[in-house]
Amino acid sequence: MKKIIENPYLLLIARLVLGFIFVSYGMGKISDPGKFAEEISYYALMPEFTLNILAIILPWIELVTGLLILLGVRLKSGSFLAGALMLIFSLAVIWAIAMGLDINCGCSSTNPQKVGLPKLLENIGLLALSLLIFINPIRKFSLESFVEK
Repeated sequence: MKKIIENPYLLLIARLVLGFIFVSYGMGKISDPGKFAEEISYYALMPEFTLNILAIILPWIELVTGLLILLGVRLKSGSFLAGALMLIFSLAVIWAIAMGLDINCGCSSTNPQKVGLPKLLENIGLLALSLLIFINPIRKFSLESFVEK
């Protein structure tokens, strides 16, 4: 099992999947912060005055996190941040399910997805990828490995 978890090709695939999702979803939200603010308002988890600032800042955090993971720069930090975000997003989806909300998750303006069990399972899968990268921050195929040489 340890051989599989520490396989550099598996870790590269995990980085590509997780990084691409964070970059693409972040860029989609950056392009339309007003729509993103509206979508996160449906969760009714935060005071209304915080929605606009969150809708502006969070997508940039997602974009930078995704780029760090894709490029293999500061993998432990990037994967920790991605995992923390996925945990928060998963808790928000659980909240929406528990409250019976029929809303889009707010993940992507180009690919709207409803909150529900499939979205929660997707988030848990991405959280698992974050954990895998955090535990094994192998820098093979990373920008940091080229800079050290």
